Formats: sequence, structure tokens, C-alpha cells
Amino acid sequence: MTQSEKDELVAAFDELRDGPDLINDLASYHNNNFQAIHFNNTGYPRSWSNPNNDVFFAWHRRQIFELEQAMQDINPNLSIPFWDWTVDNSTSSALWDNDFLGQFNSAWSLGRSLGSTGSLPSSTNVATVQSITNWQSYVASVENGIVHSGGHIWVNGIMAAGNSPLDPVFYLHHGMLDKLWQDWEEANQASTFVKTSMPRYDGTYSFNGTTLPSVNPNDIVDAKSLGVFFAENGLAELEDYTVSNTYNTVENFYYQYTIEAGNDFIIPSGKKCKFESVNIIALNPGFTSSSGSEFTAKIDSDNDITTAAKPGVVAVRDRPAPEPSFPYFPELMSESPSIVTAFPNPFNEKIHLNLGEKPVSGQITIFDVSGRVVYEKKFSDASLQEITDLAILEPGLYVLKVYRENEATEYIKIMKQ
Repeated sequence: MTQSEKDELVAAFDELRDGPDLINDLASYHNNNFQAIHFNNTGYPRSWSNPNNDVFFAWHRRQIFELEQAMQDINPNLSIPFWDWTVDNSTSSALWDNDFLGQFNSAWSLGRSLGSTGSLPSSTNVATVQSITNWQSYVASVENGIVHSGGHIWVNGIMAAGNSPLDPVFYLHHGMLDKLWQDWEEANQASTFVKTSMPRYDGTYSFNGTTLPSVNPNDIVDAKSLGVFFAENGLAELEDYTVSNTYNTVENFYYQYTIEAGNDFIIPSGKKCKFESVNIIALNPGFTSSSGSEFTAKIDSDNDITTAAKPGVVAVRDRPAPEPSFPYFPELMSESPSIVTAFPNPFNEKIHLNLGEKPVSGQITIFDVSGRVVYEKKFSDASLQEITDLAILEPGLYVLKVYRENEATEYIKIMKQ
């Protein structure tokens, strides 16, 4: 995470403790309904007398989502990261610095004693549970074993009690469990629930004057149903998803490293979506921004990628965003003088290009705002070019790329009237 992301996350946690205090409400509910959320039968470890009543994974996914939606009302560029304790497992980790989550220990009287009891899950522990193919066995192994309990016990204090959601790290810990469930479901496609609603999310519970919706756990087996994607190793892959704006008027995906979108990532007509990265945005085959949709991709030049924490402790989720701002090509951010000029700009049916003082060979490519190629033309030994068949283009912004052999490739914003 960049330092600004850390600061904003801390500020959001603090603000949610004020007023109606969603943090405390979620923690109290978790504590008062512990059996229903975790075991759905008496006894611990679970007896599995009625295993299909278990809603452990789905309930916590929706809990994290509820908190994140509230955070995004405060700051639309926030998402809750996940804590990969198989990598980030030191008591001296930046996670516990006083300018990050460490400050909550004394401020909120959490009573942490990092590493004094128990161990964090290892990569071997994770590999063992992820290799299980039976759904009920998988849930039991995660929930009752070190993969779930390890984070709670290792942090200790309130994290080891029923009101553990009072500790902000609870959400990062369960974010990691949520990622593991998503990985498991993608590999096995076997998650199933008998229950059609869940405690708190059964259409009867109200917080701050608003009745929360009834949520069928079977409807959120895929995290993408909530617009949730998990990024790791410096890459956020956004695939097999249709933007719906169900929860946010603009679905905005922010990640400090590389965002790649393709393979049936679709923005239908009338829908709004935004990508923002500190580093790279790549629109691959299968990415579609339909006519009538609103899409923008932006390089966040206000943040420095060198301030980011380790990859593998972040999540990318959809959230509301400001109005779109063009461009999405990093090259367009350059302040270097341009050799190639385009006129008229804005244009109607044709555009003229001055390619420089000496004749060159190369290729002209025009992209629409989604990154789709709408025009290509090769040229040879020329210093001027006229493109005459642009009447079919819809009005709006485009990017014109001019590749010149043995010369710098240039990008120009052009506008169709």
C-alpha cells in the first residue's frame, strides 16, 4: 500500500468509530451471535450434526463488504487490504507500525501481544487446506484449524475474543481467508449453502436507521458478485466480469501496481467504470467498453510506487469514483515536446498529420477510450498523412498513436466532434 492509502485507511477506521459506530456494532453482533455465525450447532469443535447450515465464509465476506461500503462513503478510493500472514509474519512488520495499524492497540485498548501465543499460518498450512476438494471438509479444516484461528491467537487481546472485529486487523485477517475461499472455489466450484439468508443479513436487522438487505449466501459464492477482485504479486487481473453499478454509481478499481483487464471484462451501455493505477494499466483482448458506457483509466501521478508495501497484502475492490478523467495511456502524461501534430483537432471526417521534417515510414493507430483499435494505417517515406475515412467514428475522445521507424513513438489526444 502507498503511504497515502495507509493514512486514509486509518482515518476511515477512526471515523467509523464516531457517531453510530459501525465498528462496535459489527463487533457486538459478531460476539452476540457467535454460534450462529461460526458453528450453527452446539459444541466446539463443530460436531457437523448439521454442517450445511454453516455460513462462516459467506457471512464474513458480507461483513467485510458492509464495512468497506461504509468506508467508501467516507473516501471513495478506499478498499480493505488482505493480510498474507504466510509472508508478512513478523512482530516488527510495517503492519504494526505506529503510523499504521499499530496505533490502534493503545488508542482502542485492544490488548494485543503479538506472537506471545500460538503461530501464524504457514504456506504449508495453507497448501494443505487448499488441497481439500470436499466442501464440508474444507470449511471445517479452515474454520477450526490454524488457518483461521492462528491470526486471532497470534495477535491476541481482543482478536482472540468474540468481539474480535473491534480490532481493525480482523478485517485484514478475514480478507485473507476470503481470498483463500475465492481461490478454492475457482478451483473446485463446490461451495453450497442450505440456508437462504444469514444472521444480520436476513432483511430484519437495522443499523443507523437502515434495514440491511437479505443476502442468500449462495449468491455471493463468487466474490465478483460483489465486484471484488484480489490482487497479488503486483498484478490485478480483472476478468470474466460485467459492470453492473449495483452497489456503486461508478465501479472504480484502484491498484498501485499493474491492472490488466480482458477476457470478458464488459462495461455495458449506460454503465460507468474507472481504473486507476500508480504504475500500469493494460487493456487486453476481451475487454469491452460498449457504446454508451462511460470508462476511464488513469495513472495516479500523486502517489509514488516506491512507497508501496509488499505485494500480496492488498485487495482490489470496486468503489465509487469521481467523474472520469482522460487519459489512460501513461505516455500522454509526458511533458516532452511533440514532433507529430494533428489538425484540425477537434475533427469531423478527416484529420491531417505532420510527421516531422523528414520523410519516415511507420504506422498510424487510433484507439477509442476503452483501448479498442478503431483505425490502422501503414505509411511509407512520408512527412504528411491525411486520414479521410473517420466519419463513422462516434463523437468523443480518442488516442492517436504514430509509430515512426527509428524515431520515438508518439501519442496524441484527438477529439471527434
